[in-house]
Amino acid sequence: MDIFAVLTLIGGLALFLFGMNVMGDSLVKVSGGKLDRILERLTSNRLKGVLLGLGVTAVIQSSSATTVMVVGFVNSGIMKLTQAVGVIMGANIGTTVTSWLLSLTGIEGSNFFVSMLKPSSFSPVLAAIGLILTMTAKGNAVRKDVGHILLGFAVLMFGMETMSGAVEPLAQNERFTGILTAFSNPVLGLIAGTVLTAVIQSSSASVGILQALCITGVVPFSAAIPIIMGQNIGTCVTALISAVGANRNAKRASMMHLYFNLIGTIVFMIVFYSLNRFLDFAFLDEPASAMGIAVVHSLFNIGCCIAWFPFASILVKLATLTIPDKKDPQKEALEDELSVLDERFLEKPSYAVQVSRDTVIKMAEISGDALQLSAELLQDYNENKAKLVESMEQRVDRYEDALATYLLKVSGRDLKQADSRMVSILLHCINDVERISDHAVNIRDLAVEMHEKKTGITKGGMEELNVYSRAVQDIVRETIQAFRTGDLNLAREIEPFEEVIDGLSIEVKQRHINRLRKGKCKLETGMVMEDIITNFERVSDHCSNVAVCMLQINEDGFDTHEYLDLVTEEDRAWFRQQRAELKKKYELPGKKEKTQKK
Repeated sequence: MDIFAVLTLIGGLALFLFGMNVMGDSLVKVSGGKLDRILERLTSNRLKGVLLGLGVTAVIQSSSATTVMVVGFVNSGIMKLTQAVGVIMGANIGTTVTSWLLSLTGIEGSNFFVSMLKPSSFSPVLAAIGLILTMTAKGNAVRKDVGHILLGFAVLMFGMETMSGAVEPLAQNERFTGILTAFSNPVLGLIAGTVLTAVIQSSSASVGILQALCITGVVPFSAAIPIIMGQNIGTCVTALISAVGANRNAKRASMMHLYFNLIGTIVFMIVFYSLNRFLDFAFLDEPASAMGIAVVHSLFNIGCCIAWFPFASILVKLATLTIPDKKDPQKEALEDELSVLDERFLEKPSYAVQVSRDTVIKMAEISGDALQLSAELLQDYNENKAKLVESMEQRVDRYEDALATYLLKVSGRDLKQADSRMVSILLHCINDVERISDHAVNIRDLAVEMHEKKTGITKGGMEELNVYSRAVQDIVRETIQAFRTGDLNLAREIEPFEEVIDGLSIEVKQRHINRLRKGKCKLETGMVMEDIITNFERVSDHCSNVAVCMLQINEDGFDTHEYLDLVTEEDRAWFRQQRAELKKKYELPGKKEKTQKK
C-alpha cells in the first residue's frame, strides 16, 4: 500500500465522518426539538423508554447523542434514573440502523432494481436532490436541512466507497493480514474496538470503518466480533465526558450506560468463547462481510437489551453504589432549580429554546406568587409569609442571571426563525418579570413597616386597595397565561387592562388624599399607602411591556410607544369596550352611591 493509497484512505475516512456529522446535525434540526420533547415526556414506563430510545437514535443516527441528551435530562431533573435506563437500552439497538444502511455497499446483482439499492448507484441521485433543495431553499430552513441530510448521506456513502476502494489492495498484504490475525485474540480485539470508538466517539462510525475493512475479504469473524464488542464499550466515553461537572444523578446515568455495555460485553465474551471451546464455531474463520457485521452488531445489542430488561433496577443500584449520596442528606436534597438550563441542550437549539421558555414561565409564576403573598401581608401580616416573599425574590434573581447567560449562548446558535423570535421575546421579558418580584418585596417591606409601627390603613382605604390589588394580580395572571400559551389575542387585552389599572391608581390616590385632608388618615400611613399604590402600578406597567414585546416581535417591530399608539387607534370600538367591561369589573366601593348623589 503506497502513500497515495494511504491518502485516499484518510480522505475517505474524513468524508465518511463529515457526512455522518452533517446528516446527524441536520436530522436534529429538522426534528425542531420534537424528538427531545418526546424523550422528555413519553418515558412513563421502561418499554416505552426502550422504544423511544431506539426510535430517536435511529433517526439521529447516534446513540452517543441520545445518551448525552439523557444525561442532560437527568442532570436537569426532567428525567429519573429509572426512566433513563430504558432509553439507554433502546439507544444501543437504534445505533445498529447505521450499520444496516452501510451494509448495502455489499449488495451484488445485475438486476436494475438490485443495482439501484447499492449506495454507489442511488447516492449521486440523493446528492443531486440535496444540492437542489439547498440552493433553492431561499430562507426555508426545513428545505435546507432536508437538503443537508441528503447531501450528508451521499458524502457518507461516498466516503465509505472511497475507504473500501483504498483498503482493497490490502488483501494481498501479509503485514495487514498479520495485524488482523492478532485481533483474533479476543482481548486484543476488544481493546482495539474500544480505543477506536473512544477516539472518534461514535460506534456507528467505527462499525462503518470495520465494514469498509471487510471489503478486503481478509477480516475473519474471529477478529471482527471482539472489535464489535469493544466498540460498544468505547461509545460510552462520550456520555462519561458529558457527565463531567454534572450532578450525581447525571453521572449515574452515564455509569448505567457503561455498565450496560461493559457487563453485557463481558458476559457475551465469556459465554460465546466458552461455547466455542466445545462447539468450535466454523464461521469464525470465514471472512466477515458488511452484512455480517450488521447482523452481529444488531444481535448483540438486542440480546443485551432483552437480557438486561428484567434487571434494569440492578443497573440503577450499581450506578448509585458507584456514585453514592453525600453524607449530608439535606445538602444533597437541595437541588439546583436552574440545572434544567443544561449546556448539553445547546447542541439541540430548538429544545434549548423550549427549556428556556418553560423556565421563564416558572420564573413568572414565582414572581406572581410573591406578589400575591405581599398583597396578603397588607391585610394580615405574617412573619413566615414575609420571609417567603424575600426568598422568592432571591430565587427570581437567580433565574434572571442564569437565563440571561443561557439565552445569550442559545442566540449564538443556528436557530430557526420561530426560535429566534422566541429568544428575543425571552431576553426582553426576563427583566420585566424580575422587576415584578422586586415590587413584591417593596410591598412586603411596606407591610413590615406598618406592622412594626403598629399603624394600619383605614377600612375604606383597605377596601379600595383590595379591589386595586385584585386587578393587578389578575393582569399578572393573564399576562403569564398569554405568555404560556403564546396567545396573541390575550396579549392584546393586556393594554386596555393596564389603562384601567392606571385609572384606578389615580382614583385610589385621589380618594386617599381626600381622607388625609379630612384627617381620617395619618400622614405617615398616607405615605405608605401611596408607595403601595405606586408599586402595584409599576407591576401593571411591566405586564404591559411583556404583552407588547410578544406582539411586536411577532410583527417584527420594536418601537413600544408607536405600537401603543397604534393599538389604541387601530380598533377604538374594541378597545373602549374592553376598557369599559374591565372598569365595571374593578369598580371601587362607594363609587355608585357617589354617582347617584350627583
